Formats: sequence, C-alpha cells, structure tokens
Amino acid sequence: MFAERIRYENAAFLVFDKPAHQLVHPKKPDGSITLWHQLSDLLAYERANGGQVSVITRLDRETSGLVLVAKTRESARALHRLAKTRQLHKNYLAIASGWPEPDEFEVDQSLLRQGTVKPSRIWLKQAVHPSGYPSRTRFKVVQRFENAYGKFSLIDCEPLTGRTHQIRVHLSFAGHPIVGDKIYGPDETCYLEFIRAGWTIALAARLLLNRQALHAAFLEFTLGPDHFRFHSPLPEDLQEFRNQKESRKAAKTPR
Repeated sequence: MFAERIRYENAAFLVFDKPAHQLVHPKKPDGSITLWHQLSDLLAYERANGGQVSVITRLDRETSGLVLVAKTRESARALHRLAKTRQLHKNYLAIASGWPEPDEFEVDQSLLRQGTVKPSRIWLKQAVHPSGYPSRTRFKVVQRFENAYGKFSLIDCEPLTGRTHQIRVHLSFAGHPIVGDKIYGPDETCYLEFIRAGWTIALAARLLLNRQALHAAFLEFTLGPDHFRFHSPLPEDLQEFRNQKESRKAAKTPR
C-alpha cells in the first residue's frame, strides 16, 4: 500500500502522494511512524550506498498530496536550490467556505508567528501583520457548489512565497477559511479542544471535516535537461464532501 503511493521515482528523487493525517517528519521521540521513517526503510539499500532521504516539499500533517523527496546529496542540493529560487512550482486545491468574488484574486499580506506580537495560545499560529515576512498567494475559483452544509468553493491556490500556513492564513484573511481548519477556521478553540479531547461530535458540527481540506495537487520543475510535471487528483474524502447531500455523523480521525 505504501509503495503504491509513489507516483514517480528515478535515481535522483521520488514523488510520494501523502494521505491526510500522516506526519512527514519526527517532531518528538514518541515512537510515531512518519513518512520520513517509512521512506528511510524503503530506501535502506540506497542509504547504505551513500544515498539519503531529504524531504524537499513538506506538508502539514492534515494536508494531503504530493511530496518531493531527494534520494542523493546532489539532487537534494539541486532541488533545494530550485525551491529557494521559486523554480519549483506548486499548486494546491482547497475547499473553502463561501463563494469568493471575483473568480481570481491575490492576497499580498505579510505573515509572522502570532506569539511574537501578542499573546497566543497556539505557538505555531501565524497572523497577518505589517512587520511580518512578505507573503503572496494567487487564488482561482475552480468550482462553486452547495451541499448539505452550505456554499463552498474549490479553489486553486498558488503560493508565490513559502511561509508557514500561508494558504490557510491568506484564505482566512480573505473571508473564506478552509473547511476543517482547526486553527484558522471558525475559531482557534477548535484546535485547543481537539488537543484536549480529540475528535468529537461537537467539533464535527463546527468543522464539518476531520481535517483541513487542503491538497497538494500539482508539482512542476526542471532538473538538468528534463522537465517534470506531476498531478494528484482530489482525494476521496474531499470529493465526498463536495458531493455531500445529507448531514452525516462525525467521522473518526487519528490523533
């Protein structure tokens, strides 16, 4: 099952289609199995012969989609250089609340960690602030739809800078937060309640999805003489939400 999620592989890198809720990197020594651990096991032969596992495009735990992983020191340096110089192009699909107007818009708002300018109960929470780092995201509405819960939009998101939680904060700032976002959605207390008690019926009623509806769908870059382009379709849980006609019971989610 794990190997089937590798969308492409050559001697220099691989592209993995990460499911939602999978942690990419170890955060604390609690024994959690991460994508890095699984890839390290899968590439044990390569690592024993001078290779490495270097994640180039990281995703939040709840975000699904394409992850680019370098397999050698040389390819890691080259791919990091592409990312740093904005030659590694990434687009995401998000399901957001409401129907934005116009169909295409850009958010150009600086971001920083909220706790640096005012008290914050969530250490990693980012905020729009004039003294923050320059941050720009382009958005394009792909589809507007209504389901049992209201009006929503499927939006193509192109981050022009690479700040923490950038797409999530910018859509929330625009008045169209991502469905299921525990930090930037209805209220940050959703995140605090989730940390305290896990996924509950009350949270399901407020968030509608047990994870943020954000998917890394497109990846494009040129490495050496070769041009690469990868696409990951909208995953089943987000398709199901888009087509939902009736209210449903709370789904279970991993902690």
